[in-house]
Amino acid sequence: MIDKLELLLALAKERHFGRAAEACGVTQPTMSTSLKQLEEVLGVMLVQRGSRFQGFTPEGERTLDWARRIVGDVRAMRQEIDTLKEGLSGEIAIAAIPAALGMVASLTTPFQLRHPNVSFRIMSCASIAVLGLLENLEVDAGLTYLENEPLGKVRSIPLYNESYRLLTAPDGMFGDRDQVTWKEVGQVPLCLLTSDMQNRRIIDRALKSVGVEAMPTLTSNSIIVLYTHVKTGRWASVMPAKLAETLCLSDAVRSIPIIDPTVTYSVGLVVPQRDPLTPLIAALAQIAREVAPTLES
Repeated sequence: MIDKLELLLALAKERHFGRAAEACGVTQPTMSTSLKQLEEVLGVMLVQRGSRFQGFTPEGERTLDWARRIVGDVRAMRQEIDTLKEGLSGEIAIAAIPAALGMVASLTTPFQLRHPNVSFRIMSCASIAVLGLLENLEVDAGLTYLENEPLGKVRSIPLYNESYRLLTAPDGMFGDRDQVTWKEVGQVPLCLLTSDMQNRRIIDRALKSVGVEAMPTLTSNSIIVLYTHVKTGRWASVMPAKLAETLCLSDAVRSIPIIDPTVTYSVGLVVPQRDPLTPLIAALAQIAREVAPTLES
């Protein structure tokens, strides 16, 4: 049954029978047979079938919820038993929004010092993707905004409050200022994250609150792309203060606080709403609680 539920989760992730079978290391006929057997056991149709994958039935969507819960519990049980036998080891997969990537090391470094047999896999994605990956058991934890948009069924640990800076050349527009207003930021040629990123939606909302619409001359889903353009002196950008500090700004770039209004949003660690947590995630959550006070300083 667990194997069949794993196949169902793979299909939810890949949305394609062939890719899901390949991801699970089985043939497509084996996968189809296993899913049909699961449907027979439950007495309902789970998958809308055609020449290609067409989605899940309402019963299939509900079964997916249970599959995530059951498979998650089984993985947690196996991990806890392994920990009792061998100590804490394995891999933690973390999905982080681009604006929080600079803070990942604040968690992974103290964790690795305490638990050297644990490795990490870090990926960057939009906030909605962070939650989707977490829900489908594709990652173990996420770093994202906690209060701007709905989080769903997760457990959250606040880490720090994000504030915003105008990054620009010293001789650029407002480059000689100690602070700027959001209305003034709206006058600057900006390069910003793409609109699917929550950070961009926060910036758009802040500008709109003072009657300005963001009109970026360049967009990207990469913070590095934005930063390298700012360094040319031809562009400016709006970035979180913590991220600006992490980038180790050179003499070619100034980081100027943005006020009127002062905008802050909480960023934190999100983990599955499961009790008990797996040993790895419980240890990560503990590290997050320990480092959070230092991140606010």
